[in-house]
Amino acid sequence: MLYFTRLRALAIILGTLLVCLCAVPNFFPEATVKGWPAWAQRRLVLGLDLQGGSYLLLAVDSGYVKKDKLDQVRDDVRRTLREAKIGYQGLVSKPDSVEVRISRDTDAQAALTKLRELSQPLGGLLGSSGQRSLEVSDAGGGLIRLTVPQAAITERIRQTIEQSIQIVERRVNQLGTVEPVIQRQGTDRILVQVPGLQDPTRLKELLGKTAKMEFRMVDTTVPPDQALQQGQVPPDSEVLMSSTSPKMPHVVKKQVLVSGGDLIDAQPGFDPRSGEPIVSFKFNSAGSRKFAQATSENVGQPFAIVLDNEVISAPVIREPITGGSGQISGSFTVQQANDLAILLRAGALPAPLTVIEERTVGPGLGQDSIEKGELAAYVGSILVIVFMLVTYRLFGVFANIAVALNVAMIFGLLSLLNATLTLPGIAGIVLTVGIAVDSNVLIYERIREELRGGRNAISAIDAGFKRALSTILDSNITTFIAAAVLFYIGTGPVRGFAVTLGIGILTTVFTAFELTRLIVAGWVRWRRPQSVPI
Repeated sequence: MLYFTRLRALAIILGTLLVCLCAVPNFFPEATVKGWPAWAQRRLVLGLDLQGGSYLLLAVDSGYVKKDKLDQVRDDVRRTLREAKIGYQGLVSKPDSVEVRISRDTDAQAALTKLRELSQPLGGLLGSSGQRSLEVSDAGGGLIRLTVPQAAITERIRQTIEQSIQIVERRVNQLGTVEPVIQRQGTDRILVQVPGLQDPTRLKELLGKTAKMEFRMVDTTVPPDQALQQGQVPPDSEVLMSSTSPKMPHVVKKQVLVSGGDLIDAQPGFDPRSGEPIVSFKFNSAGSRKFAQATSENVGQPFAIVLDNEVISAPVIREPITGGSGQISGSFTVQQANDLAILLRAGALPAPLTVIEERTVGPGLGQDSIEKGELAAYVGSILVIVFMLVTYRLFGVFANIAVALNVAMIFGLLSLLNATLTLPGIAGIVLTVGIAVDSNVLIYERIREELRGGRNAISAIDAGFKRALSTILDSNITTFIAAAVLFYIGTGPVRGFAVTLGIGILTTVFTAFELTRLIVAGWVRWRRPQSVPI
């Protein structure tokens, strides 16, 4: 156990130094590090509790998700019956179902068969239990009812959360913030932590907008005022208000010609003629074809650009637009045009998000946490160092050197991973110091037992390392399993603690059985001791 080849010893020393050097960028100002090569710029990111920032807890509007699901079912019913050339009437959405009445009794069975094809098995574990996305039943008298079960709504909410997290992440990253934390919490909530952001007002505005953009035709068959006052709105149209003040009504067809999902780019700019802020957009190939077809078929007709159920512009189509690009103007300010471009580039949220909890941690409180964390780390480390020196003398010095390098390697690996250091993370590092010392204590106590058993110095040291190996591995493996469980199940600060603890366990095993053993082996080769100062 005490024999090392030169190549192995050199690999241990160089590996330790390289990992420790990864922590060096943390000791220099960020402006200085930016001038270094990209591979040398990795450093620790302080979490929300250490540098301050904004904390938002967002809830998905489950009512909107349910309504959107029912609207989708209604549209699917309309499309299916039209493709099958089956006459129907009275297609309506109820709170939990969609109902349609077939015009001819002879078509009822064919319609029922066609509509049952819309029902699909739910994915995941629910699919194995026979749950389906729709329950299609014959209510009698030519009436067919399509009910959306609660399991399908729950699955839709889960999908909405997953999609929303990606979109929220893109929107937050557009602000240029550092290492935001965006993750699911519970069944219908999203946690957003943005370190360093002290004013969350703009962030809330960006996250609070669905950014669902649609291009629809304006219904010119009924005047807007008449539709608004008398409620005489055609069944395939609806009244939407303008986004600018004063609010003006527009009768807009429900059919969406092109959706915001077909956008591939959106950039703020200025109109060269008027100098007003605008947003230029560009469609993908599918969107370009649909937009070209829509504008070619409706020359001379007004069409509405709708954002979150508000009409931001309703220009008249003067000529077919076949280039796949255009611009949106609507009396924007520069900031509004920039924010709209961010929203369109990030994509539309599948459902509105509501801020149900908001906290702002000031930089002063974060600095106080750092100082208290440092104090706890210093006090704990000093007590451990003194204990090892008093109890094990020279071998205590060896253990303290190994523990110091262990902590440096932890910071180096965390920097290499661009990990976020939180207050619980500091607690994990302090705990790792104790675990590292515990490994050395087990080895040294084993050496003492071997000495009491009559072995000579070198034989006792060799046997001590060899026989303590299995005990130390067992204890560290069980702790590592606990850290892994905390990482996969926990959220936020709990995961930060798990990361530092897991990395600390790996470096502890390395330093205990490679670094400490190398130091002791070097001392044995140099001094050829007849007794062990332990």
